[in-house]
Amino acid sequence: MLVFTRKRNEAIIIGDGIQVCVLRVGKDGVRLGVTAPREVAVHRQEIYEVIGAANASAASTDRTGVAQVAERLRRKLSRTADR
Repeated sequence: MLVFTRKRNEAIIIGDGIQVCVLRVGKDGVRLGVTAPREVAVHRQEIYEVIGAANASAASTDRTGVAQVAERLRRKLSRTADR
């Protein structure tokens, strides 16, 4: 981990297009401003973790649900073919 010491209104540059600036330092925390290209997602860590968990949940499939739908479709197609 690279550690910086910055004062109010000082910044660091990451790569070619990301700037992190110290806007305010107070007793409750540090306020940072981030300037980045639109295609770069910038999130607080706790939000990033929620997004990751939601993506993992969406990517996992419930195979029993898929099997049930497939069985219903087979039955329906079988009834249609019998007519």
